[in-house]
Amino acid sequence: MRYFLFFGLCFYLVQNSNAQGCVAIRGMCNMDGDVKEKAGWELSLSNRYFRSYKHFVNDIEQHERIEKANNVINYSNEMAISVIRKFDYRWSMALTAPVLMYSRTSLYEHDGLTRNKTSSFGIGDIRISAYRWMIDPEKHPKGNIQLGLGIKLPTGNANYQDYFYRGKDSFVMGAVDQSIQLGDGGTGISFEMNSFIKIKEKFSAYCNGFYLLSPREVNGTSTARGGISNATAKKYNTDVMSVPDLYMARIGMGFQHKKWSYMAGLRIEGLPSSDLVGGSRGFRRPGFIVSAEPTFVYTAEKYVLNFSLPIALYRNRTKSNSDTRRSADTNSNITGDAAFADYLISIGVKFKL
Repeated sequence: MRYFLFFGLCFYLVQNSNAQGCVAIRGMCNMDGDVKEKAGWELSLSNRYFRSYKHFVNDIEQHERIEKANNVINYSNEMAISVIRKFDYRWSMALTAPVLMYSRTSLYEHDGLTRNKTSSFGIGDIRISAYRWMIDPEKHPKGNIQLGLGIKLPTGNANYQDYFYRGKDSFVMGAVDQSIQLGDGGTGISFEMNSFIKIKEKFSAYCNGFYLLSPREVNGTSTARGGISNATAKKYNTDVMSVPDLYMARIGMGFQHKKWSYMAGLRIEGLPSSDLVGGSRGFRRPGFIVSAEPTFVYTAEKYVLNFSLPIALYRNRTKSNSDTRRSADTNSNITGDAAFADYLISIGVKFKL
């Protein structure tokens, strides 16, 4: 048995950590797997699905949206294809190309009376990352820290368009909502930290962190859905889409029994109101979600199977840059809303080539 077979699953769990809903967080970190693996190639295929439909303003759920059937419903299917090259015990690189299929139904985006759908499909933003275990795994097998640095390329279409229903036999073409765009239109720099420590023979603890730095402020994609932006949207810069930073962190415990590994932990992921570098204007739905994350992993000689079911514990749609500015101008407390999911389903397999 290798040390920390359970830890290999983390590659899958964090390579595609998206927030569950209208807070548009797409595939994030590519963590390398088992520290005891030798040089070689690996292929990872992972799929995740969620349905977001519960609206929140700050951390208050807007129950009336479901009661009145005017809530927005997003469906997300994401397939991440990753190729990993291990150079030795400490160094590795990964390239991840997501294939995304989104759909969104609503009233307000169409004629306001009937529920209609917009959708998107295609390649998302490709990411290339390099990783290094900071402690020699041969000398210190009971704990380690891995750091990663990567670049996210704007390969996904950030101006994907579909038809919006305006009435009988009347449609207009326009950019779909930010939450179902295939990319954000900006080049980003990713920073990652992955660590573990063995507590007893079969018990270990883990901690992962990820931050995507997006210097570009806006991508120019219209939020008018085929129409013309009004004066308020132009004044507060919500007439075009923002290019936001993203973050994710996980912490938990793992138990290993033969070829099976079981993990339980907490994870937080979100989109901040303000970016670390560059401006924060443009339309965005900042917020975060805290989830309980049970995971099951089966490790064979040539492959690793995994299943994860993050379940939402706390959801919060925070103030955006435009919310803050509007609140100050009107001497009021304005916060937009966002739809979140109750859970997401993640299934993946990693092959040793």
